[in-house]
Amino acid sequence: MRKSMLMLLSAFVAVCAFGKEIRTLVVTTEPQMHCAACEKRIKDNIRFEKGVKKIATSIENQTVTIQYDADKNSPENLLKAFEKFGYTARKVEADAKIPLNPDEECPLMPMK
Repeated sequence: MRKSMLMLLSAFVAVCAFGKEIRTLVVTTEPQMHCAACEKRIKDNIRFEKGVKKIATSIENQTVTIQYDADKNSPENLLKAFEKFGYTARKVEADAKIPLNPDEECPLMPMK
């Protein structure tokens, strides 16, 4: 009987542990990402937000894809997190391709 209860409890814990709801949020930023330094700044700051599991950036598409645990964070909080390090983020579709603004300078590279 004790062994059965222990196995049942173990199974319940395993289901709860693996039952996390992982969601994906895709955003674009302002200022835009221009270089590896921009990508690094975003990744280095967003990775410390609660529940963030994975971050992927694309300079070509001007998107940041964030996988997060929905029990620990929300899209609203993640969007606000960008403001902490000088960016504004807005949600876009997963397959979005935002063109790079040729008139905007990289905020992290010194002007010549």
